[in-house]
Amino acid sequence: MDFLSYFALAILFFVVLTLAYGMIAIHDIPYHIAKARNHPNQDAIHAGGWISLFPLHAIWPFLSIWATACHPVHGYSGRPREKTDQEL
Repeated sequence: MDFLSYFALAILFFVVLTLAYGMIAIHDIPYHIAKARNHPNQDAIHAGGWISLFPLHAIWPFLSIWATACHPVHGYSGRPREKTDQEL
């Protein structure tokens, strides 16, 4: 084999390894969001990210929604409502 064949093989290995690492790194995004927002279920989101590798990323969008649903201060309720004149 000549130099170009070895070079093409090296590029092929590099691309495959980069794609594999990228897929694994993408699955940690919901965990990092949950960790930054001090989510009470950080461990479950992290485990779900790894489990989502097996069903071909089918549950990954739900993990992202779950990680962002919890507000850092107000929990799952979001922002508190303003008091109206009737409640005063």
